[in-house]
Amino acid sequence: MFIPFLDALRRQGVPVSLREWLDLMTGMQAGIAGWTVDGFYHFARLALVKDERHLDRFDRAFAESFAGLEQIPVEALVTEQAIPKEWLEKLAEKLLTDEEKAAIEGSGSFEELMKKLRERLAEQQGRHQGGNKWIGTAGTSPFGAYGYNPEGVRIGQHESRHRRAVKVWDKREFRDFDDSVELGTRNIKVALKRLRQWARHGAAEELDLPATIRATADHGYIDVQTRPERHNAVKVLLFLDVGGSMDDHTRLVDELFSAARAEFKHMEHFYFHNCLYEGVWKDNHRRWTEQTPTWDILHRFGRDYKCLFVGDASMSPYEIAVPGGANEHWNEEAGELWLRRACETWPDHVWLNPVPERHWQYTQSIRMIGQIFESRMMPLTLEGLTQAMRVLG
Repeated sequence: MFIPFLDALRRQGVPVSLREWLDLMTGMQAGIAGWTVDGFYHFARLALVKDERHLDRFDRAFAESFAGLEQIPVEALVTEQAIPKEWLEKLAEKLLTDEEKAAIEGSGSFEELMKKLRERLAEQQGRHQGGNKWIGTAGTSPFGAYGYNPEGVRIGQHESRHRRAVKVWDKREFRDFDDSVELGTRNIKVALKRLRQWARHGAAEELDLPATIRATADHGYIDVQTRPERHNAVKVLLFLDVGGSMDDHTRLVDELFSAARAEFKHMEHFYFHNCLYEGVWKDNHRRWTEQTPTWDILHRFGRDYKCLFVGDASMSPYEIAVPGGANEHWNEEAGELWLRRACETWPDHVWLNPVPERHWQYTQSIRMIGQIFESRMMPLTLEGLTQAMRVLG
């Protein structure tokens, strides 16, 4: 089962030598990784990844090779149990018709939803499956996993199924966007080149070595010659929505991120989830421990920066309009307030949305952010990029 893993690593571009692979096999035989998927994951990553830029590629290769392995309990591997318990539990996941979903009413408001959750946590004594009240699985209660409710708080479910949860009570791992993607980025680079018109003529220069040699030989003394720097001198601030429904648009955003990295020398990027709040981060593996206060970003980067938000703007309206409405933590101030602060700090701003423009009218949160950005939301297409560059210019 490990040879396909090696093939996947090579396809994803993770440079693994034969010595490193043999070290991994030796460690496995010695039982270093134990019997857990997490143990094997961390040991393999330690043994095979030499550069942090390859961590995301390793994660993709690992997921490709061992998807679903975590669903098989250790007991099943040891005793050769025919049907793992977790698989039987998943069979109980409730499938509702459109009519049944429409009949399930929301809780009315965010405050009422949070009040109900506090009451359930205080009253509930055990595990529940099915039903419409308690925190459990496969039911229509607003709280729990693998059920359905239009205003649910997801607890104990590792993936998003309906993309409708108001809050997610479980920490999730997001990956950084890959800035080395080359396939499909050429046309995006062409669109981004329009930003070059902002660069001040002669503001940045680089050494012209051939001209310097010629001038030195002609004049008999060292005569340094320079030329305008080839890189775009415009300053770009990029905010990237990551995780959740953005997983559907990973490839497209990878291409944009890679093209922007290649085109702009003066570019800073930060990640956020769904909406901008009081903290952003540079590394998704450390997003809970190494956040940068948004106030620091607002004060550090001047008004001459061109600010681009990239996200699908698809979330619960509470996440934008209500304090405490953030998907994964309690925010003291509404996301709308932080977005307006960003728009005021950087007058040249746009929001690029990977969701096709024809679908925007059907999502309330997209309409809300579109209003905050005052019609400066553009689709993440070549035409939309060209329009965004024109607006920023």
